Formats: sequence, structure tokens, C-alpha cells
Amino acid sequence: MDIQEARQRKGELASFIGEVLDRRATASRVEPAGVDSPAALRAGVSLGLAPQPDGGFGVAVRYRLGVPTARMVVRRVAEHAGPALDVRRTGRISPAAARPGPRPPVITAQAVGETGRARPLRPGVSIAHVDVSAGTLGGFVRVDGVLHALSNYHVLVGSPRGVAGDAVLQPGPADGGRDPQDRVGALAGFVALEPGSTALVDAALASLEDPEVDLRFPVGAVSTTAVALGGEEVEKIGRTTGLTQGRVTAIELDDVVVGYGPGLGDISLDNQIEVEGTGTGPFSRGGDSGSLVYRPSDGAALGLLFAGSETGGENGTGLTYLNPIDAVLEALGAELAS
Repeated sequence: MDIQEARQRKGELASFIGEVLDRRATASRVEPAGVDSPAALRAGVSLGLAPQPDGGFGVAVRYRLGVPTARMVVRRVAEHAGPALDVRRTGRISPAAARPGPRPPVITAQAVGETGRARPLRPGVSIAHVDVSAGTLGGFVRVDGVLHALSNYHVLVGSPRGVAGDAVLQPGPADGGRDPQDRVGALAGFVALEPGSTALVDAALASLEDPEVDLRFPVGAVSTTAVALGGEEVEKIGRTTGLTQGRVTAIELDDVVVGYGPGLGDISLDNQIEVEGTGTGPFSRGGDSGSLVYRPSDGAALGLLFAGSETGGENGTGLTYLNPIDAVLEALGAELAS
């Protein structure tokens, strides 16, 4: 199928899934989920577009392990659609902020100040809101010509209690950052995440008090963007797993349900990008949230890493999810710094 045919087929399968779940609810005498609750309708199933070896597209079907309704729905979808599906299981999808355990890659002494802060600030280092564990400084953007640090809402804001002006630390608190000595900026802008809602991006900005920045990535400058078409080889540098390589395995994924935990709960995100690692390890782990994902072939940014699972994918090490970078920049009124 070409991309338009695949989009049409995806829409047809979304409607079919809704019908299956409504019939099940009626038979069980349970109130149907309703068209205004897409995450509930999918019951742990996400639909998107999967690149094919012939250059065409199939429908990507992702379902979560341990959700019986999801297994039932996928069986019905496979019976209805036949073999032209890219079906993969995932574990629970969680925001990729740091959890107890992994520490960031060692930073050389020459690059670290007395407080443990990276000198100069650069993509890939630990950063977070004063009340958040730790995530990744993805890169730098400009808003009305003023330089800001880019990361996720759940890294730089953390919860609905976060407000503009809150302290942003580098390194993040999980890595020893303390206020005020490790304060490098303040929360300046974000796209709010609402409990139980459907969102498009998990993104935020911090203004910078520290003038020492290094805009370069391992491939040099990353100052242009591109739309992910599927199959691209990609790369990122993050707080926990450092420099990793992967491949885009799905685009335009809807109903990617992420468990944000206390304060936000489960939030569904639409039009997301999926990446799996191409090495022996995962593409990302907790603490890599906020990493900018780019094509090493030309340095074009594709997405902002925000979540992942620890199981799934061809090598079993999990799948990673990104917001399309153009959607992030548009929502924040920003442009990549060069």
C-alpha cells in the first residue's frame, strides 16, 4: 500500500476496533466507552503506519502485554484484516524520566565544574525541574531570538503544580543537583498535559542563566528538521544510555497510552513515532527523556524522545516513542538554535 491507502486502512481498523469493543460492552452489559474516549476504545491497542521493505506501508498494530482485552482485540483485527499487519507487543509504556537505579554516563573531569555541573551546557546531560528526578537536556532552541533548553514536560515541569519560574537544575536532583547551587535556569514555557486527556506532545522549555553552552551533537550541528517517513536510521544522546542508534519502525501512531503515575495518570498521545534499537541494547531507558532524535546521515532532527517500554522490539530490549519535532517546535513557538 502507498501511504494514503495505509492511512485509509488504519482509519477503517480504528472504526472496526470501536465496533468490537462496543459489542463486547453491550454483551457484558457495560456502558460503551464512546467515541470521545479513544484510549479506552483501543483498550491498550495503538494503530499507526509501518514502513515495508518494498517502500510501501502497512498498518502498525501495537498492544500491551498483560492486557487481556488488547489480546482479544488484536486477534479480531488479525482475522478481519489478514496478514498485511505489522503486529508487535510492548511492555508498559512509561515516561523516560529517571527512576531509581541507572546513573548517567561518566562525564570527564575536564567538562565538569566544582558542583558537578556540565561545563559548558550541552545536549545529552542530566537536567530537571527542582522536584523531578532527572531527564535529558535535548538541545537548544530560540524563542523570539532568546536561547532556551529543550526537554519534556515531565522533566522540566513534572506535574500540574509546576509553574513558570520554577528552578531547573543541571544535573537533575537524582544525580545530585541541588538548588540554588546547581540552578541553570527556570521553567519558561510548556504544553500542559492534562490527566486522562489525549495529547500530541510532551514538551517544555527552560530559560538559561548560564551563558556557557555547546550546541553541537556527536554529528555536529543539528539545526534542521525533517518529517519521519519510516525506516530511517536514527541516533540520540541521552543522560542514561549515552549515544545509541536505532531505526524508525512506525509513524503516525495514535492512542499511545503512557502511564505518567501520580498527578497525571494515563495519558494518550496521537501521531507519535516509534523507534527500536539496532544494537544489542535498548535505544533508551529511564533518564533519557528529552533527548533529541536525529538522522546521523544529515543531522536533521526527527523527534523528541519522551517514553518507552522495557520489552518489545526485534531484540526484546524495548521500544521508544517520540513526538514529531515539528509539532514540538510549533507548539512551543520555537526554532532549533544554530
